This record gives sequence, C-alpha cells and structure tokens, in this order.
Amino acid sequence: MKKSRLFNVVRIMSVALADMLIMVMSLNVSGWISSNFSRPFFSDNEYVWKFGLLFAVAGVVIFAAASVYKILLRYIGYREIAIIFLAVSFTNLVPLICTRITKFSRLAEISDNTLLINYAIQFAGTVLLRVLIRTFINFRQFRQNHANIVNGKRTMIVGAGEAGRIIVNEMFNGKAKLGKPCCIIDDDPTLAGRSIHGVSVVGTIADIPKAAEKYKIEQIIFAIPSANVNQKKNILEICNKTGCTLKTMPSIYQMISGKNISGQIRNVEVEDLLGRESVKIDMQAVSEWIFGKVVMVTGGGGSIGSELCRQIARYNPKKLIIVDVYENNAYAIEQELLRTCPELDFDTVIASVRETDRLDKLFDFYRPNIVIHAAAHKHVPLMEFSPNEAIKNNVFGTYKTALAAIKYGVDKFVLISTDKAVNPTNIMGASKRLCEMVIQGLSGRSNTHFAAVRFGNVLGSNGSVIPLFKKQIAEGGPVTVTHPDIIRYFMTIPEAVSLVLEAGADAKDGEIYVLDMGAPVKIDDLARNLIRLSGFTPDVDMKIEYTGLRPGEKLYEEMLMSEEGLRRTDNKLIYIGNPIDMDKDFFFEQLKSLQKSCYANAKDIKKIVARIVKTYKYIPENEEE
Repeated sequence: MKKSRLFNVVRIMSVALADMLIMVMSLNVSGWISSNFSRPFFSDNEYVWKFGLLFAVAGVVIFAAASVYKILLRYIGYREIAIIFLAVSFTNLVPLICTRITKFSRLAEISDNTLLINYAIQFAGTVLLRVLIRTFINFRQFRQNHANIVNGKRTMIVGAGEAGRIIVNEMFNGKAKLGKPCCIIDDDPTLAGRSIHGVSVVGTIADIPKAAEKYKIEQIIFAIPSANVNQKKNILEICNKTGCTLKTMPSIYQMISGKNISGQIRNVEVEDLLGRESVKIDMQAVSEWIFGKVVMVTGGGGSIGSELCRQIARYNPKKLIIVDVYENNAYAIEQELLRTCPELDFDTVIASVRETDRLDKLFDFYRPNIVIHAAAHKHVPLMEFSPNEAIKNNVFGTYKTALAAIKYGVDKFVLISTDKAVNPTNIMGASKRLCEMVIQGLSGRSNTHFAAVRFGNVLGSNGSVIPLFKKQIAEGGPVTVTHPDIIRYFMTIPEAVSLVLEAGADAKDGEIYVLDMGAPVKIDDLARNLIRLSGFTPDVDMKIEYTGLRPGEKLYEEMLMSEEGLRRTDNKLIYIGNPIDMDKDFFFEQLKSLQKSCYANAKDIKKIVARIVKTYKYIPENEEE
C-alpha cells in the first residue's frame, strides 16, 4: 500500500513538473512568435523567466484545484480534455490580471499577442503531454498483452455495433484473455469492408460458416445486445454448426452500467438456443402475497423447491420453513441461504410428508400462512418399477399435507404438478393427476384456498435430460436419446418458479394453472446442440444412440386434457384450466381404498389407479414391486 501511494505521489509530481516546464516554455515561444521571430527563442530578459516561474507555480495550483492530476491518463478522453481546457483558461487569467494591474508586462516584454499565443500553446502542450503519456501506457500494455492476443483463440465477433467495438477494444487493450480478433460479422451489408480497430467486417450472418472456415475461427462471440430472443436463437444456431466455441456478451443493462465487459462474457448455454422470451411477472402481487407471511415449502431441497426458497426469500416473508426428507439437499439450500440471505428468518426441517404425526407437529408449531407443496417422487422409469411408492409419496403425501393445512388454518395451499398428469401413460403422471384431484376435491370445504400449477420439464433439474447429456459427453459418449422424434416442453427453473409464485398469488380455489412452456423441443436437437456447444461433432466424434422409449414414456407431453378449456390470466404465460366435474364424496371413498392397497403393496396398484384416473392409459402387465 505504501509503495503504491509513493508511486502515485511521484507520478503526480512528475506530471506537475512537466506542466510547469510547458508553461515556462510556452511564454518564451509565444514571445518569440509575437515578435515575428526577431527576439531570441529563449528570452534573455530575466523578468520573462521570473514571470514564467510565477505563472507556472500558480498554474500548477490551479490544475490541482481543478482535479487535473486525478485524471487517469490511460483513459483520457473528451471530458478530461474539457477539464484541462477550463484549468488552462483560469491559469491564463493570472498573467492577464498581472499585466493589467502592474507594470510587470512592460518589464517582461509581454504583449497581448504574446498572452493569446501562450494560451493556445499551453493548452496544446498540456493535452499533447497527456496524449503521449496515454500512448506510452497503452503501448506498454499492448506489448504485455501481445502474447495473449497472438496466442489466443482466433475469434469472430458477431455484431459491428458499439458492443462489438467494446469487445474488440477489450481484446487489444484489456488484460483478459478474450482471444485474437480475426473478423467481424454484421447483418448490415453496407458495413462490409469497413473495420473496427483494424479488424474487418467480412460479411453478414449468412456468411458466418464461410468466414469461420476462411479465417480458421476457433471462437465466436455474439455481440448484439439489441437482438430479440428469436434473432439470437437463429444466429446462435448458425454459429453452433461451425463447431467453434460460442460465447455471448452481457445484457444491455450491464453494458450501460459500465461493468467490466470482458469479465461478463460467458459461454453460450443450451438455454440460449431455446429462443424463449424472458418471463415477466407481477412482482407487486407476489410481494403482497408473501411479505410478512409464514411460508412452508415441502420438498424445499429439490430443484424446484430450492429455487422456490431462493425467490421467496426476496419478498421478505416473516418466516420460511424448508421441509425435506433428504438431508443433503436440505443442508445445501440452508447453507446457500445463510450466505446469500443472512437476514432471512428460516428453519430447515427434516421430515417426510407421508408421516401424519410429524406433519401435525410441524403445522401446529409453525402455523404457516402459505404452503407450497413440491415434495414428490418424479422419475418416470423408477416409479414404473415402484408404483406403490409413487402413490404413497405423491398422492398421500399431498393428501396428508393438505389435511394438515386445513386443520391449522393455512390461507393458501399450492401444489406443484406436471404436464405428465395429462392423459398419463405412466404411474408417476397418474399419481400427479390424483394429486390434482385431491386439491380439487378439498377446495371449497374450508377456509384454505387450494390450487395446482402444471408445467413441463425444467432445464437443469435433478435427473433431467441436460445434466445427463453433459455427464455422457464428459465421459466421451455415447449420448443416449430414447427416440429421434421425442419432444418435450422446457422452461428454466427460475422461470417456472416465478410463474408458480404469480399463479399462487392469483389462486382462489381449486384452479389448475397451466404455464405456457413455449414451443416444444426435439430432444434429439437438444442433444446435438449440446454436443456442438461442448466442442464435438454429432455422429462424428460423439455418437448418439437411440435406446427406445422407456416404460411409461410417450413421444410428446400435453398440457391440458380434452375436457379442460383455457381461461386467460393477466400474465400471457399463465392460463387456468377449467375444473373437470367430479363426485368428490365418491372420489374420497376411492382414495381410502387406494390407500389400503398401496400400503399393502398391491401388485395390481396400476389397475386400481386406472379405475380412479379415467385418462390413465394403463397397459396391463405383470405388476411387481
């Protein structure tokens, strides 16, 4: 620290001495010019030197007062030159005043022309000094970074706007190892042949593959922050087919906020290729729902549950209760919240939603206002081989938690459901449809308001396809896809959870909210894009194997049953499915029978479920658990 401070003092003193020399010399030069070069270049008049010294001292004091010496010379620009101009202007008032109120100017042979010329020379000399220092600093920095640039990845920048200029400049002048800029692409054909810092614009978006091959590009940086989601998706898909490493620049907000651009550039993720618009929610409605409330999240350590906890924490609940049976997941979200939300009042509880007495004690102790029920078994193939466990945990875990909510006066109970509950072909989906029926059956029977939120697959959740693909790619392949035509709806976990919270805020009684998951995605395309993003070529150096549909799996998922209709909400991404008529009393009689069967580990449990869930496309088989 002391060494750095000493260096700073020496730097300021050196620049100040140089400024003083410029001021003294400018008086001599201006006198020589104003005399039509008849007087000596260096005046032999001692008063000129005395006046010059006084002028220089006063000038340095004025420069210091104007913060000229606080300017970082490597970043000098128009604003800094304006500050210098004002400082020089005030400095030149000194000789002007002195020549008017004293006889000093006559003794020093200083005329008005001399003062005017001195003003111009001093300003030019002061600015030139700083430009030379900046050039020296930049040249030295360029030499330091030359190895990084020469040895860096050959890079194409997509976007010749301000963002592209900043990135090229960062490459040449920054310390970050961004790569070597080789060419620029922009969709404006009139920019072809122009250059940014010596890097040429070589074509439009359609020319990306050809330019990547011609310039031996290894890395592409997407630098069009104004592009909408579909434009970005289309451009990145073209870039992805080149086999180059893909990176994308930060958002417009980060650009404007002046953050370090190079430090914000990140690898393109498969989510960037889905082309989903960013989700906007009614934060005021969610805040009013959660603020000051006691909120319980079951399954709070899972992929969805942990994100629920993160987002709920932002809305300042009175208390958050995280309930999970798996201690490792619960511990992970607990430690994260301790780090990121130190002021949040929350408890982490290890408990199973299948245990009535444990739930009773928890609800009695915490008296939650809101319960978001995310606890569930969700893996389709595993549940096919353990169907009774799916019913015990999903159906009766939901039922017992909902009954506790009614008993202890919970205001609102929100069930996390799935698109697999629609016309289910597997026991997991059928169990979640039963959960929805439980919610609808209990609605209107107490002061507790019930609702379910149904959505498709979430990117990156535990056990989902993307983490599996990444693991298979890391192991050298092959990447396994069940069927070349299988499609799924996808949404990021934060998107899904934010919409769950808005739907929960809007819920009144018994609704099933359906989230708009966007366009369906072919899993085969997803796998191929992920392979390319990982630097491999599908079917060449990374094999794709088609393994066949797993038990209970179907080619496509649906978000609504044919009996349901859709009602719009204020949020265009959230719809409400009209409830299906059901005999509630008869349903709960069936539920009692189902409970006995599943706890007896009945071998025909799927057949029993099919009698209750009429839309369950059950295929008879020898059922074993």
